[in-house]
Amino acid sequence: MAENTGLENHRIKSFKNKGRDVEVSLKEKRPQEESLEDSDVDSDFKGVSVKEGGGGNAQSDNAVIQLSAVQAARKLLSSDRNPPIDDLIKSGILPILVKCLEEDDNPSLQFEAAWALTNIASGTSSQTQDVVKANAVPPFLRLLYSPHQNVCEQAVWALGNIIGDGPKCRDYVISLGVVKPLLNFINPSIPITFLRNVTWVIVNLCRNKDPPPPMETVQEILPALCMLIYHTDINVSVNELDVGSFLSDGCSGNCTRRCIMQQSPFPGSSLTCARIPLQTAALRAVGNIVTGTDEQTQVVLNCDVLSHFSKLLTHPKEKINKEAVWFLSNITAGNQQQVQAVIDAGLIPMIIDQLAKGDFGTQKEAAWAISNLTISVTPYYYLVKQDVIPPFCNLLSVKDSQVVQVVLDGLKNILIMAGDEASTIAEIIEACGGLEKIENLQQHENEDIYKLAFEIIDQYFSGDDIDEDPSLMPETTQGGTFAFDPASNMQTKEFNF
Repeated sequence: MAENTGLENHRIKSFKNKGRDVEVSLKEKRPQEESLEDSDVDSDFKGVSVKEGGGGNAQSDNAVIQLSAVQAARKLLSSDRNPPIDDLIKSGILPILVKCLEEDDNPSLQFEAAWALTNIASGTSSQTQDVVKANAVPPFLRLLYSPHQNVCEQAVWALGNIIGDGPKCRDYVISLGVVKPLLNFINPSIPITFLRNVTWVIVNLCRNKDPPPPMETVQEILPALCMLIYHTDINVSVNELDVGSFLSDGCSGNCTRRCIMQQSPFPGSSLTCARIPLQTAALRAVGNIVTGTDEQTQVVLNCDVLSHFSKLLTHPKEKINKEAVWFLSNITAGNQQQVQAVIDAGLIPMIIDQLAKGDFGTQKEAAWAISNLTISVTPYYYLVKQDVIPPFCNLLSVKDSQVVQVVLDGLKNILIMAGDEASTIAEIIEACGGLEKIENLQQHENEDIYKLAFEIIDQYFSGDDIDEDPSLMPETTQGGTFAFDPASNMQTKEFNF
């Protein structure tokens, strides 16, 4: 039987799951729609050719003819199916459209040209780069100061597509001064559709983390995050929560996590909001913070966040359950005080319930949460009495090697912690079919898995001592469950149950 002195040598390090990726559109094409400028133009543009939408008339000295030609190009680019972006680029229209952005005395032309360029920039990275190379960014930034709101909004949209192409474009646009005029649009008089676009661009400014945005930019953006995180429009609020999620994600997020915690309000009410997109965004935002240091995790816990989780773990939407368990897996990877907080909140049985009944994605997160508990030296009998072993062992037959290894590590930790009671744990593992699964894993293609399976079999299941000596058989209760002696030889810290 393994001795408790080997516990630390066998224990895997507690694992903080990396931050969640947020599903937000990088680029958006503006669809064909009626505008004031379309009133004199045939709304059926199916017959418009690339030639008509190309150079030629778009350079006409006649303002009416020029506007009509640029509108024709915009309509081609607004087509839902295979817009001829490359053909129009080859026609030489890009420098013409960029020049149209400078026509301050013709805002309708500026608007149409900006719309056309927006849709070109919504295409592939190569097409976006063509717009940048045509030197469109400086005039777009100038249009942010236009007295015509529709022109401003279209410029914001175009810049959002360019920024969304990646860190290089993002940093280029930032270097030209996009942040200040962008944030100036956030005021009570801005139409809600315009505000949604502004916050979407802010999301794109923050989404890339290789490298992350400059700290100066983050510090400029955070006051807007504080202002809008509780906005009544769900799209705006979700966007701002996504900003917080991106900024607090990953190893490079330590500084930004500190800034967010110092300056931003805690989105506690969003965690139990009836609107699922808002709940999901809030979970990811606070969840990415607790992937950081114990100190950062404690700041979140001090906001009474765990009081919301009994509802989240029983939410009818599996996606919410998964995000909630992922969050808790990072808390159970924390220090003794943080693990105790999860226990005190009564959440361990609910995590185990998700381990047993959730979909595979949720079960995977639950396996991490439980395995992290075994690392923190939570008394083994508490977990075992919560009937954790059967659903834990059920995951030994899944195809995901990482999950299998996490479960094996957790089971071995429990066996080591059990000390003289390890034979009781071994009996439970065998009774629920876990032993057979572990034996099969000795043939696993993953070297770490088959070695760990072999070690568990060799140390806890290879002898016949139990069969030969009845005194070593575990006692059972009246209900047929195994009895444990918490005072047996085991290592533990002071946890309360």
